[in-house]
Amino acid sequence: MTLPPAPHPLLLALAAAVLSAVAVRLVERWLRARALLDHPNARSSHSVPTPRGGGLAVLGVALPLLAWDAATRPPDAAGGGIPWVLVAGTLGLAAVSWWDDLRHLPARVRLVAHLAACTGALLVLPLPGPVFQGWLPPGLDLLAAAVAWAWFVNLFNFMDGIDGLSGVEVVSLGVALALLAAVAGLAVPMGAALILAGAMAGFLVWNWHPARIFLGDVGSVPLGYLLGGLLVMLAGQGAWAPALIAPAYYWADATLTLLARLVRRRPLMEAHREHAYQRAVQAGLSHARVSLVIAAVNAALVGLALASAIGSPWPPLGAAAGLVLGALWVLHRRPRWLG
Repeated sequence: MTLPPAPHPLLLALAAAVLSAVAVRLVERWLRARALLDHPNARSSHSVPTPRGGGLAVLGVALPLLAWDAATRPPDAAGGGIPWVLVAGTLGLAAVSWWDDLRHLPARVRLVAHLAACTGALLVLPLPGPVFQGWLPPGLDLLAAAVAWAWFVNLFNFMDGIDGLSGVEVVSLGVALALLAAVAGLAVPMGAALILAGAMAGFLVWNWHPARIFLGDVGSVPLGYLLGGLLVMLAGQGAWAPALIAPAYYWADATLTLLARLVRRRPLMEAHREHAYQRAVQAGLSHARVSLVIAAVNAALVGLALASAIGSPWPPLGAAAGLVLGALWVLHRRPRWLG
């Protein structure tokens, strides 16, 4: 049977938002009925047991729409369909991550799964050029790209620490990627980007502070993988500056926090509350206020990513670095300025 053509990406985004809002509510009830709850501990940012596993609903809505878009839109043009290898990798990581939510897999097992999914996709993705712009020989380029992508998957999971933040980030990146396809003509799957943004907008209805449900690893890990894959596709066609700028707040907060823990010789895989956004919450800002501040930073980063795609990359890169470092300093050291 031949599938009808997927509708305009904006209609797909709207459908994803509505279906996700309904599906998340149903999954939340199911998780509560089975007592699949995230209980507060010393490193949590929430105070009441909350269902964890909303990613089941988000992916349950997004993946069929992504598959429909992929099946009916050519992948080799601006706004084309998402490559099938990314859909397959997302399914595999969702299965591993759901098992981790239920049984807590060892960190090395999770890491091997992430690296395998990223490396396997890189061997198949139709990238027109090297991810690191020819600075590395082909074998090292593949290896470095796989490690960077796997790091993005993990940092996306690490940053899923307060109500609303992951939703804000996915919506921001989805809009950025769609605009890069529509305005700059880059070969980015516009439908996929907007489907993810729409599905997470529906999730935000229930995850905004005070959250009634959390993504869980089953949501944060596959979403980090999908978005990381789209960013790799950007870099592979030479658009390395937008690929760095659009998610700059997320990767900067996660990476600098990891380096600080490394310097202090603290366990790198241990749960903690040392990210800048967590420090701001500990200082008294609400989850909603911090998420809105980061949404404003992301909105500026979207504009800078577009500027870097249609002009010289260096001024937008410098502006993005200043913006993100300033935001991290304020969140970490002067959060009351935002109160």
